[in-house]
Amino acid sequence: MATRPGLSRRRFLRRSLAGAAAAVAAPYVVPGSAVGKGGGVAASERITMGFIGVGHQATGHLLGGAWTYLTGGYVARPDVQVLGICDVRRDRRENAANRVNAYYAAQARGGAYKACKGYVDLRELLARPDIDAVLIGSPVHWHAMMSILAARAGKDVYVEKPTAVTVRESRATVEAVRRYGRVFQAGTQQRSEYDGKFRRACELVRNGRIGKLKHVWAGHHGGMFHWDARLRPAQPVPDWLDSWDLWLGPAPWRQFDGDLGAHRFGNGGINWCQHYYDVVQWGLGADDTGPVEMTFGEHGLTYRYAGGVEVYAQACPDPAWRFEGGPVFVGTEGRIGVGRNRIAADPPGILAEPLGPGDTPLYRADSHSGNFLECVRTRRATICDVESTHRAASLMILGGIADRLRRPLKWDPAAERFPGDDEANALLSAAKRSPWRV
Repeated sequence: MATRPGLSRRRFLRRSLAGAAAAVAAPYVVPGSAVGKGGGVAASERITMGFIGVGHQATGHLLGGAWTYLTGGYVARPDVQVLGICDVRRDRRENAANRVNAYYAAQARGGAYKACKGYVDLRELLARPDIDAVLIGSPVHWHAMMSILAARAGKDVYVEKPTAVTVRESRATVEAVRRYGRVFQAGTQQRSEYDGKFRRACELVRNGRIGKLKHVWAGHHGGMFHWDARLRPAQPVPDWLDSWDLWLGPAPWRQFDGDLGAHRFGNGGINWCQHYYDVVQWGLGADDTGPVEMTFGEHGLTYRYAGGVEVYAQACPDPAWRFEGGPVFVGTEGRIGVGRNRIAADPPGILAEPLGPGDTPLYRADSHSGNFLECVRTRRATICDVESTHRAASLMILGGIADRLRRPLKWDPAAERFPGDDEANALLSAAKRSPWRV
């Protein structure tokens, strides 16, 4: 039997042996769809997945939600099989695993199905040789660490934004993904979804339709994190929380205080901002670099790039030119604004101009989850690969640092340091609790 693209012979044999052992221990009737009959996808060709953190966002990915753009979520895809659910909250873990098993049992037309197993400790899920990829929807202070651990364990990674809370852990994620040859996709889906509006806007900007780019209204401010955020009085640990220690993970130890917010340690634009800056970077053609300085002036926090383009960390002052999730690019011959619900240009005729033979189209994907799965099979880079993701996250975090220090900062995007500025450089990383260290 041939292995599918991207699946090594050693890994294929491991998975085959694991499957054989499971079959001996618990035989069951295999439906025709499992071997590809009736238009189904044979089990050997499915991508096997584990989900780490199944709060509101990740449950939408798993079972279907407004931002997943696929009815039924990953579990409903015939080319995917979900084998593991990890969450320290027993209620969420058991609910998700039970719903996955119920769905697969219904597809098998009767009988119990318990192949999807629940885990409290992510290391147990990552140790499974039969899981190809993981989707990480944990609290944000865990995102980079979980991505690194997954890459080390040989798993491909889809991780929700923000993909990191410090520049150093973001760069460490890049290094781990590359070292272990993993496919990586960030949950900044605007490059893939929304009828291609964001791709169209960035293609027009990068192919000179608004002349020489002068400045960009980013639409949102930067953000970072603070370990001491939102401290509250201690409370008893509830029965449904199986491990407060694992919920904290790399965060400093503190008594349980009832705050299990996904963005508990974040401030500023830590939740939404990476969406905006991902599009800014794409439009600038800066997926492998960043600004050279940050200042405060007439337009508030301003990023300046080596070519002279300035990015203002706020929405356009004109209310008619404000867009959900996207920026406004202003050039010498016009402007283009883009958001999830609309794209606009001045002059309007810019939008009607097709790309010509001499123009450069951008990476096209019409489904973010579909792009991830395709790249798991082909080993091609995703549309939101690890380097571009790192640079977008870094831009967000640099804005948070500048906002905290409230003074001009020089930045070296190649060395990823503030030259001669020890105070600012100290904010590029954060101490993490053992054993959760990058």
